[in-house]
Amino acid sequence: MLYRWTRDLHLYFGLFISPFVLLFSLSIFFLNHAKIIDTPTSVVTSSRLKVPDGVDAAQGRDAIERAQAILLQIGLTGEIGFTRFVKKNRHFVFPVSSPGLETMVDVDVDAASATVTRRKTGMFEAAAYLHKMPGPHLVAIRGNWLWTRVWQRFADATIYLTLFISVSGIYLWYALKAERTVGFVLLAAGTVSFFGIIYAVIR
Repeated sequence: MLYRWTRDLHLYFGLFISPFVLLFSLSIFFLNHAKIIDTPTSVVTSSRLKVPDGVDAAQGRDAIERAQAILLQIGLTGEIGFTRFVKKNRHFVFPVSSPGLETMVDVDVDAASATVTRRKTGMFEAAAYLHKMPGPHLVAIRGNWLWTRVWQRFADATIYLTLFISVSGIYLWYALKAERTVGFVLLAAGTVSFFGIIYAVIR
């Protein structure tokens, strides 16, 4: 009974997460080898904005909420990477990202206007964006876009289910007596390779 349940869950969970594993696997090649051409595809100016009070002093989530209020006025959505207030010219600046599009919003607080610079990204760069999000940086403000939070849940589920598939795979292999010898050889080869690489890196 345990073997059958483990075998079925191993198969079905593996099928479920296979698109996510492929995305993470393929996008790592882009992260390691691609050259990004940072050329804007459009620059638009929006005027007559209602700039929220306190953008010059807001920090963390408070600043994110003020940036989101501005995004609603200019018709944009996405994950806000950070916020910065430039005292010299009183500009409130923040990047907004979503798969396939990177945007920089530069708000002139005194003029109540914003310059919006967009750059469209290709499929592989969009996959790389998903690979990195939500990421370990600026945790206090991460997940400020609904779809980033949704993606975070699927990314976490992929990790947990990959762990399950790995452990259940070892169990299923050990339960098949005919495959134990070959399995031990491959397991030993993988272990030696792993620790050999770790030793070479840290010495």
